[in-house]
Amino acid sequence: MVTVIEADRKSAILASSSIACLSHMPTINLTSGCAHGCLYCYTRGYSTYPGEGKIVLYKNTLDKLRTELAHKRAKPLAVYFSPSSDLFQPVPAALELGYRVLELLFSKNIGVAFLSKGIIPENTMELLLNHADKVRAQVGIITLDENIQRMFEPNAASLKVRIEQMAGLIAGGIAVKARLDPILPGLTDTHDVLTPLFSTLAKAGIRRAAASVLFLRPSVVESLKRNLRNDKMLQTLLGFYRDAKRLAIHAEHSSVIALPSARREEIYGRVRSAAKKVSIELLICACKNPDLAHGTCNIGGTWLKQHNQRSLFNEGS
Repeated sequence: MVTVIEADRKSAILASSSIACLSHMPTINLTSGCAHGCLYCYTRGYSTYPGEGKIVLYKNTLDKLRTELAHKRAKPLAVYFSPSSDLFQPVPAALELGYRVLELLFSKNIGVAFLSKGIIPENTMELLLNHADKVRAQVGIITLDENIQRMFEPNAASLKVRIEQMAGLIAGGIAVKARLDPILPGLTDTHDVLTPLFSTLAKAGIRRAAASVLFLRPSVVESLKRNLRNDKMLQTLLGFYRDAKRLAIHAEHSSVIALPSARREEIYGRVRSAAKKVSIELLICACKNPDLAHGTCNIGGTWLKQHNQRSLFNEGS
């Protein structure tokens, strides 16, 4: 059961992100906190995190966004949902607000990009499909093992639903990528796990995927120790990080506990191999792997030629 706390957002609705891959486009969070309750979520360490089992719903989002857009000399080409939450959380009030915000953006000819592990309601799916050329979607999926998925993503959509939604979005003409983030060392990074996962993604129509290995912060470690009800699995996962060191990342201007680069590269090698077998292009997130990757994982989707991505932001606002 999730407690919903309603509040007015005082800061701007269209906000910039400290995540390097999103530096070129405005972002929107409808809530602080996320009802999916993923054990590995890095936002657990944010000062605005309301605590487990709670979300803060910004009830003035629609009116405030309408006002912000009215005062802009030029509208943004597209916006991204949601750096710190999910557009499709299992909370009726949040889903209704999300629908109204999407409806407003499309009415202004503004595109949307999102990353989600949630169930897209039927009316919202219809809205997205009716504006397919204005939508870029990523669906998070870390494994086909339902036991692992339920333990690490307790309130997220089932694997079956996510795969069906990917296929439905693609069939409706929407650009969709899969996002394997985080890869859990020792649990979701073996050939036996990755090969059927990529085969399933390919059958759903996926041709591009992004990936990153789990990184740790104190809040994530605490969450895993408190919530992961499988001691063997916990020890297996955390055992990989005993000799891990801090790594400065291009996200939130911070550092994290990351596996050594050689170990991460070994894991990415297996991921690349599984993706290549079914002709899926793999992108490694450079924000979280600045020592291994370059460029962008393209989390916000492709809207313009890369050299002109800055125009996603309205410089005259």
